[in-house]
Amino acid sequence: MEKLSLCRRPLLPGLSGSALKVIAVLSMVTDHCAYYLMSHGTWLYEVMRCFGRIAFPVFAFLVAEGFAHTKDRMKYSLSLLCFAVVSELPWYLLNGNDGTHNVLFTLALGVVALAVFEGMKERLLWAVVAVLSLAGLATWLGVDYEWRGVLMIAMFYLLRCKQGSNPNIDHRTLQLLCTFPLMMHYGMVGALLACFILLLYNGQRGFIHGKVAKYGFYAFYPSHLFLLWTVL
Repeated sequence: MEKLSLCRRPLLPGLSGSALKVIAVLSMVTDHCAYYLMSHGTWLYEVMRCFGRIAFPVFAFLVAEGFAHTKDRMKYSLSLLCFAVVSELPWYLLNGNDGTHNVLFTLALGVVALAVFEGMKERLLWAVVAVLSLAGLATWLGVDYEWRGVLMIAMFYLLRCKQGSNPNIDHRTLQLLCTFPLMMHYGMVGALLACFILLLYNGQRGFIHGKVAKYGFYAFYPSHLFLLWTVL
């Protein structure tokens, strides 16, 4: 019997991309509720923040997958950028003028980095320099997760399973091994939880379809920030 490629077969029946989105959103909301609404340093606060560390690695993974499958990369990046701009007002209301910017800018920069890499990959050295430069720009701008966020997106994309890949390589494990040091900066337990969730991904799109659902997830980010500000 022909041996199945590990990159085509999930480790477990697992979770669709839609399920990953729901988990990431729940994680994000839990994290923000703890950070903005609770007394820091309590047991419950620490537990909620650990669960909240799942969100960004999962979003970074989904952005890399989305970039690989989208038919219009320009529209994809502009959509993230537009919602990032919209999200700046509630971000500012919550954080003040602290020099930071919301995470949708990080995701948008990650998509730009992937597009630049794809456009320059025939000149690999320059492509790598361009991605690293955009990671540095993320830090200079003060976007959430800074250079680590952009590099995490880049690694998830570059190490994902592609047609014609070596069937003896478990690409998902390779992705997680290479991105884990970046995740770990924000907490070991959260990084392990994020890895476990991503190992369950089954490669299917799932139950979320259509533009309304797609843009609804984008709009949820500024909406929940604004709601948190109203209850402070």
